[in-house]
Amino acid sequence: MKEINYVVWKEDSFYVSQCLNVEVASFGTTIDEAIKNLIEAVELYFEDEKTEYLAIGEVLIGSKQLSITAC
Repeated sequence: MKEINYVVWKEDSFYVSQCLNVEVASFGTTIDEAIKNLIEAVELYFEDEKTEYLAIGEVLIGSKQLSITAC
């Protein structure tokens, strides 16, 4: 069993889920659905593959609002 790292964000009326280990993404109408769909997509991605995915240690995801004035 492998562990995947992912991020989820809202885009319009959907939640987008992106795997950080491999370039696989999915979406859903709820956060749980987006994660469930991502897991299924990652499993399908590796169905016929024999390679390992990139292991990611500690992951920090954040955001910051900036006030930028035009020059």
